[in-house]
Amino acid sequence: MQYDVAAIIRGYAQGYFLMADESARLGWYGSKEHTLIPLDDRFRYPKSLQRVLNQEKFTVAINRDFFGVVAGCANRETTWISPELKKIYWLLYQTGYAYSFETWQGNKLAGGILGIVIGGAFIGESMFYNIPEGSKVAMVKLVERLRQKKFILFDAQMMNPHLARFGAYPVSNQEYEKLLQQALQHPYSLEE
Repeated sequence: MQYDVAAIIRGYAQGYFLMADESARLGWYGSKEHTLIPLDDRFRYPKSLQRVLNQEKFTVAINRDFFGVVAGCANRETTWISPELKKIYWLLYQTGYAYSFETWQGNKLAGGILGIVIGGAFIGESMFYNIPEGSKVAMVKLVERLRQKKFILFDAQMMNPHLARFGAYPVSNQEYEKLLQQALQHPYSLEE
């Protein structure tokens, strides 16, 4: 099956996201509000995580094992990452839009965050861990990278208690669209 990368990116650039339903049918979804991870001083994390960061148990990599991160994110009892969506993520990775931000412990993939980069927006699709704290360290290090690269927006899509611990906050769809349009004016990359 052929996929139109430009059409997929246009969908994300309009504030929609791809998701498979219970029957693995892929569709575009929108939301009345989006959850953002702050890229300013509102970003926070538990003190216990600071101890883990200080111990430097993990190293960070970008796209070292992209498909390993996709597989890790999909490896759940109930997942919206269908085989078709995995193929789309792979295509977006090959065309420079999808990224995996990873933590490693030696040669073992500890955790990671899967996302789409369009302009100055990082659209977080999913995260996972194989080693406790692996995804949390990835979150802290990703925010540091996005700040360093002057990204405008880190969209986490939907709120959950885990994201709330990092200072995530909801914004209306109208506010989100304004920020997204601003972010799209700035072509950034996660890479060095």
